[in-house]
Amino acid sequence: MLAVVVGGCAGKGQIDLEGGVGITSVRSACPSVGVPASTGDITMFDPPASRDASAIDVTAVMTNVRSTCDETGADIVTTVRFDVRASRLRGDAPRDVTVPYFITIVRGGTAVVAKRIGRVNVHFDAGQTRAQTSGTASAMVARSAATLPEDVRKKLTQKRKAGDSNAAVDPLSAPDVRQAVLRASFEALVGFQLTDEQLKYNATR
Repeated sequence: MLAVVVGGCAGKGQIDLEGGVGITSVRSACPSVGVPASTGDITMFDPPASRDASAIDVTAVMTNVRSTCDETGADIVTTVRFDVRASRLRGDAPRDVTVPYFITIVRGGTAVVAKRIGRVNVHFDAGQTRAQTSGTASAMVARSAATLPEDVRKKLTQKRKAGDSNAAVDPLSAPDVRQAVLRASFEALVGFQLTDEQLKYNATR
């Protein structure tokens, strides 16, 4: 199943006043893509133990995050591309800086089911304090895991006529339906792979 129609109705974006009540909503099998809080930038210090502003060596920001999704096979493949914009304090000699990043698959909003670590290399030319590079990450989700069970789908698409006792009841208010939708919902999240100290710095500065 590539999409789920929520609520009983005639067609996408329409309200069926004769056969039932409800408004169509389309659920994609592709995971949503984002950057977790406090992981979209990284600061490196020299010396590493210092947290003084004067000790900031290199900073980098992850930006222009975009994705493509291939739903044609047994696995749903999401490819995420992003840019890394970096700056350094000293711009005398050429320099290469390696920045680690991650992509993780989160199920149901809380459960991390897979994670990969990658690295991008940022090259500074001599005399330059700014540089930019790009990175790519991919993730796969089994179509069977992102597909709602047939009984849950029937509950979501069941037509409800005006005046029926359940006409105004949101099917997602049922715990079993809500949990099934959560289990079939995935996110692909990318960010810099930070140390505990770097994450603390980002969260408290």
